[in-house]
Order: sequence, then structure tokens, then C-alpha cells
Amino acid sequence: MTGKNIRLLVFVILAAFVISIGGCKKDKKIVEPIVENNDSITVASEIDQFIWYNMNLYYLWYKNVPNLADNRFATTSALLAYLKTFGSHDELFESLLYQPGTIDKWSWIVDDYVALENSFQGVSLSMGFEYGLVKYSNSNGVFGYVQYVVPGTPAASAGIKRGDLFVAIDSQDLDINNYATLLFDRESFSISFANYNNGTIVPNNHTVFLTAVEVHENPIHYTKVIESAGRKIGYMVYNAFRSNYDNDLNNAIGEFKNAGIQDLILDFRYNGGGSVLTATYLASMIYEANPTKVFALTQYNDKLEDYFRSEYGSDYFKTRFEAGIAQESGADVPINSLNLNRVYIITTGGSASASELVINGLDPYMEVNLVGENTHGKYVGSFTIKDYDNDGNINPNHKWALQPITLKIANSNGVSDFVNGFTPDVLAEEDIVQLLPFGDENEPMLKAALNAINGVPQTKSYSPSIFKKVADSKDLKPHSKEMYFEGDLMPTNILKKK
Repeated sequence: MTGKNIRLLVFVILAAFVISIGGCKKDKKIVEPIVENNDSITVASEIDQFIWYNMNLYYLWYKNVPNLADNRFATTSALLAYLKTFGSHDELFESLLYQPGTIDKWSWIVDDYVALENSFQGVSLSMGFEYGLVKYSNSNGVFGYVQYVVPGTPAASAGIKRGDLFVAIDSQDLDINNYATLLFDRESFSISFANYNNGTIVPNNHTVFLTAVEVHENPIHYTKVIESAGRKIGYMVYNAFRSNYDNDLNNAIGEFKNAGIQDLILDFRYNGGGSVLTATYLASMIYEANPTKVFALTQYNDKLEDYFRSEYGSDYFKTRFEAGIAQESGADVPINSLNLNRVYIITTGGSASASELVINGLDPYMEVNLVGENTHGKYVGSFTIKDYDNDGNINPNHKWALQPITLKIANSNGVSDFVNGFTPDVLAEEDIVQLLPFGDENEPMLKAALNAINGVPQTKSYSPSIFKKVADSKDLKPHSKEMYFEGDLMPTNILKKK
């Protein structure tokens, strides 16, 4: 059984993990879950208990939250009284986070785990384009620029393309106060475009109407073999780590290998992260498909650390490079490994989580050259927690699920906690008002990477834009900068009476 399969199995059998949580230490009080056949327990109360018990058990920083302490509530009645003080499940969850917005900027809760799981696989209701938002220097006005368009979507059908500028939604001019309301979680809207003219954004009277549909986005957005200064260079725009496209990723790398590339440029500028396993696969494709070498080290809170170590030993915390990609049939597909000794990665503040995991995990083994801007700085991850009972049955009364920070990840040298992200070796930025297509060798960030490969000094000094970027479309989505382990990992209501 492979390490990744062991990991999934462990989370399933953790229903037996009861004594190590509360019973093995003297004077530690753990409130027992309320029996499910108590007619006085409402669905709302069930959800609140589900939130508290699982935050107490799995949250990485539970010790830093007084209301999650094991001995915080001496009785079930005391816990229930506390839970009733909150007006909503979201409010309760937010109250249990450790310094939200500063230390914990990433934990979240959803009321529909089906939609959550679909989003992890690139399935969502969408118009089919991602964008950045920029504030004018002399007002609160905002304009948007299209970063990329997903093929076969309403945006693509409407002729929207990378580099288009827009200034209004439903005839309302965008500003710093309304952009989130006008753009986020909308099923339809009209969008009005503009041109850039000598430092000014000028509306051009072009408007299209878009309606969201179910979009399946392949994260491998663009690939090209570039011949530059006598070298063959593989270039890939990779926008998310999604496990349902692992075979496509392996095939794309295989095409680079067959082409005989000598260098690789990975464009992570819009990649907010995703699956840890997919990140491990990609790292194995770049460096070496060698399961004897450690790619990353995971760390959990003390409860989970003690359990995993006692049951599986210290090797459990090691994520190793992979030799094959697991298939539903049970047989692995061999990884196409380039066996490179250096890689070039284009980054921005939107490069986060699993993107940073690849950077950090490869660093002990090869030359990792960053081109662009500072990365986001997310060194922690999560897994999805649903409301299971100890027999593995999910609560049919609701679809709420938690995605709290449950672990942090270091590389094989123990490097983690890069809260300020990774600093690029070569500074470069997008020309947001005059974006060039992906693969155009004059596109500033790609050009900077090619120059670095070829030993050509930068010809343009790095100077931040006169426009102030305020957000990306992915920032408006709660799971946009994520690093997670796959699947229904474990039953959650596991604190049973002895």
C-alpha cells in the first residue's frame, strides 16, 4: 500500500482514536457528544456541536483559542449554553479561529460540501474568466483586467480575451466599495469594457451580457516548447493543483520530455494552490520520481501528532516523491520525470499554498529560480471535515463541512513558516493595461525568465505600476489559496464514552 493510500486509511480508522484525545492525561476534561436519539437536539444544535468538537480535535492552533480548550466546559450543558450564544454557525466558527485575518487567514466553513468538492476539481458556476482589479491612483474608482479565459465558456463565446479591460457591471461603475458585491457570486451580469489611452482608462461603449454555467476548468491552461538561444525550453501556464487532471499533467510533461527540452518554465502567477498529492506528482515530474527521497514533512496539533506517531511511527509525517500516479483501476501510471537540475517558476502574490509547496519542496534538491513578484506566504494546509458518526455514516440532516487549518508543511530540511512568501531571484511584473498573450516571448514575465535562462541581463528596471492592484477574482473565493489532502478523510464525531 502506498503512503498516500495509508494516509487516507488512517483518517478513516481514526474513529477509534478516543483515549488519546481525552483519557490519557489526568484532569483533562472532554465533553462527551450528545446522543443522536435525543429528540430535544435540533439540527442547528447538531451543526454547532459538530463545529466545536472537530475544531477542538483537528484545528492546528486549538491550544491558542481558550474556548477550544479540552477543559473549557465541564459538562455538556455548559457547552450547549455556550453554543446558543451565537447567531449563526458561521459566527461560531469564526469565533474559534486563532487571530483570523493575521495568523489564520485561510480557515473556512461551507454549508454545502458537494459544491466544495466540485470546486476542488475545477467545477463551478462561472462565466469562465479570471481577472485582476486595480484602483485608480487619484480616486476610489476601480477597473478590471482579464487575466485569462477558460475555453468553451460564456466569456470565451462572448469574445472576451486576456488583456481586456472593464470598468462597469450592470452599468454601475466599479469602485473600492462595490466591486465584491457587483462581481462575486453572481449568476448573470452585463460587463462594460474600456481601452487604455496614454495613462487613462477610457470606456469604449462595448458591453456584453454573461450568464454563469457549470464550468470544468483544466488547470493546464497553456503549453509551448520555445526555442531560444539554441535551447529548447518547456513553458506551462498551470493555474491550480487539481487531482482529476493529474494524468493530463503527466502527459503534458511527457510531451516536453519527448521534445527534448533542456529547461522548464512553470507559470504559477495565477496558481493559488490545491492538492498536496498533485503538487508531489508535479515535483516528481520536474526533479526525480524517487520514492526514497522526502519531498515534504507534515506537522499536526499535539493530539494528532501523538496518535499518528504511536500508530505509524515518525515515517508517517514524511511525504515522499512519487514514481507513479494512482488510478481508479488500482494500477499506477509511471510518472514522466524530466530529471532536471534547475527550474524557473513565474510567481506573483497569487502564487500560494501548493505552488509554494513545490517551490519549497524542490529547493533542497535543485536550483529553483523565481521570476516575478513575491509569493503569497501560505505554509499551512487542511482537509475537509464532514459530520460523520463513528460508523462512517454522514449526518443526513445537513451538508455543512469544515475546512480549517489542520497542518503545516515543511521541506525535507525543515524549512516552513514562510509567512512573507518567497522573494523572486529576478523581479518582473505584468503590464496590466497592455497584457500580451501567454507564450509571447515579449510578455514581460516570460521574457524575464527566458533572459535568466540565457544569461541575458534585464533590460527593463523593475518599477511598480502607477495603478494599485486591490484584488484578484480568486481572492473573492474562500478556497482560492488552498493546500489540502484529498477525499473524505475521516469520521469526525469520534469522542465516545469509554
